[in-house]
Amino acid sequence: MRAILNVLLTALVALAPSWAIAGEFQPVGSIRDAAIAALGATAANGQAEASVDSRLRMPACAQPLAATVTGPTSVAVRCADTPGWQLYVPVRVRREADVVVLARPVRGDEPIGPEHLAVQRRELGASDGPAVTDPAALVGKRLRKAMPAGAVLQADDVGGNDALKRGDPVTLVSRAGGMEVRMGGRAMGAGKLGSTISVENTASRRIIRGRVAGPGLVEVNL
Repeated sequence: MRAILNVLLTALVALAPSWAIAGEFQPVGSIRDAAIAALGATAANGQAEASVDSRLRMPACAQPLAATVTGPTSVAVRCADTPGWQLYVPVRVRREADVVVLARPVRGDEPIGPEHLAVQRRELGASDGPAVTDPAALVGKRLRKAMPAGAVLQADDVGGNDALKRGDPVTLVSRAGGMEVRMGGRAMGAGKLGSTISVENTASRRIIRGRVAGPGLVEVNL
């Protein structure tokens, strides 16, 4: 890609009118700065780099350069003079943020707990989606698929906040008169915390209704 860009820039110089070659040229640094600023970044703190050949010779622009973002890593820089010119400048943006990552591998059917999560400073690519920054927002939820330790978690990686899905083994809890009875069961459908779902008592095969009190826990009245 860089080789192709150099060829195109060389051709632009060769085709430039004689008045442009004899006159003043636009500083290459100003073209880089315009491209980087269009993405809301700065070059001073190393957030972004614009690829502009230092041999480029474009006619000096009497007006401030205009820049338009044309893609995640591309900016069109334009001189509005008559005649003017336009260049497409590749830009690489570096983004760093404190994001939530997996401290250990997590299966897709495994509820996420605090022990699964950590916060680390990471560099994010220009094409990366919004990363999760608050671990509490993920606790009790499930991933759409299994992910390895160290993976940066994005909002789209989480399937929802269902505490249970159909077929999950559950513990049925019944409380009455200061006593508590626990037995094994199976969820007959998905349910969020606080919702009411149907469950099966695996010992009696009886289908009853109960309230989802937590991951794997359903409160029932027997």
